[in-house]
Amino acid sequence: MPLLFGLGFIAPLIAQTMAVWEWDAPLGLSRIALGLIVGGSWGLYATIRGRWI
Repeated sequence: MPLLFGLGFIAPLIAQTMAVWEWDAPLGLSRIALGLIVGGSWGLYATIRGRWI
């Protein structure tokens, strides 16, 4: 479940926040791609460790 939460909620939230604040993603990535990387990594970490922090 944490992985789905990371991909389905955190990734779009990061992309939309970056769009509102007019930030560009590094390394030529799109905002949603960066969100998916961060959200997926954080969700995978939470799945493996059993906690978000």
